[in-house]
Amino acid sequence: MTTVRTAIVIGGGIAGPVTALALRRAGIAATVYEAYPSTADGVGGTLALAPNGVAVLRAVGADSAVTAIATPIHRTAMAVGRKRLDLPGLADVPPLQVVHRADLHRALHDRAVAAGVVIEHDKRLVDTQETATGITARFADGSTATADVLVGADGIRSTVRTLIDPDAPGPRYTGLLGFEAVARHEVDAEPGTMTFAFGRRGYYLYWPEPGGGTRWGVNLPQQRPMTLPEARAVPAAEWLRALRAAYGDDDPGRQLMLTSSADDLQVVGSLLIMPPVPRWHRGRMVLVGDSAHAPSNSSGQGASLAIESAVQLARCLRDLPDVASAFTAYERLRRDRVEKVAARAARINRAKAPGAVARALMPLLMPLLMKTAMDPEKTMGHEQRYVIDWDAPVTSDPAAR
Repeated sequence: MTTVRTAIVIGGGIAGPVTALALRRAGIAATVYEAYPSTADGVGGTLALAPNGVAVLRAVGADSAVTAIATPIHRTAMAVGRKRLDLPGLADVPPLQVVHRADLHRALHDRAVAAGVVIEHDKRLVDTQETATGITARFADGSTATADVLVGADGIRSTVRTLIDPDAPGPRYTGLLGFEAVARHEVDAEPGTMTFAFGRRGYYLYWPEPGGGTRWGVNLPQQRPMTLPEARAVPAAEWLRALRAAYGDDDPGRQLMLTSSADDLQVVGSLLIMPPVPRWHRGRMVLVGDSAHAPSNSSGQGASLAIESAVQLARCLRDLPDVASAFTAYERLRRDRVEKVAARAARINRAKAPGAVARALMPLLMPLLMKTAMDPEKTMGHEQRYVIDWDAPVTSDPAAR
């Protein structure tokens, strides 16, 4: 039985509220401290929650609230030029759920508050101090908070990560910029179908919106990374002109860009990933979510893995007798899984901007790939069928999973 009774959670995005909910269920009182002065209403693009992500949300009673605001994706397809093939899927698993990041954030925030979790805003962490019995967080406004443990759920540019290890790597640029919008153009695809398209100058995806039109997202190759403020400082109309030039030879890319408005363009900015983080914990501090593992958006697993890690951390703190053994077990349960997903996503990234020869061969190779390399059970089964048994006790046995 744990001696941990209180926790500070740094970061109120996706992993933070789920961590606090899971800790609360484990009998640990957690307060969330968020650097931004308010909730992230209207901020961020669309993300996907895989079946494993939705399944683990049941452990904190948030699955229904999330699926109520999401769009289910029942089918996926791949298109190169005019060649289009349905992608094989897993049998007997729920659909992928796509949801706007801000809507997901709001749903998780509201669920946490309803469960009694305190979320304090405008609290930017600057330092910590540990003692034999606890840890104190110091914030930029001069205030402090003390608890038994501190959880860094503060994203890919984590302050907690650098406090744990000043030499920790930072995020890496994938060579892609992200954009998103809803076009007035209606694509020839059944509702609930997501299409991955390889255009002449970049990769994009799209699906019919339930309310009409077509939501699309693009990964535009660019050598120079841009911070989000830098990308958003460029007028949206200028970005849209660049996108229309890049996708003007594609079908339906051309129609999607031409029938989209600059006012509705969501600039996501540079797409980043986290290389393997050597240290996930030190003393009474530990990382969850993107602060420890942020695979490329190509994985379709970023948010789901963050939610899984939040729940696994709570189980470990619930069942193991001290902080050190709990954090060690948590890392053992998570590291191998998240790094395998990241490696798969990195391979996909390299295929998102094929050269002229590769692009010419892709329509010919696609049917063969469907029959050989694209076995959904082999590539996705172990990811999407993954289930965390909340009630099962965690042990310190290195062989246990």
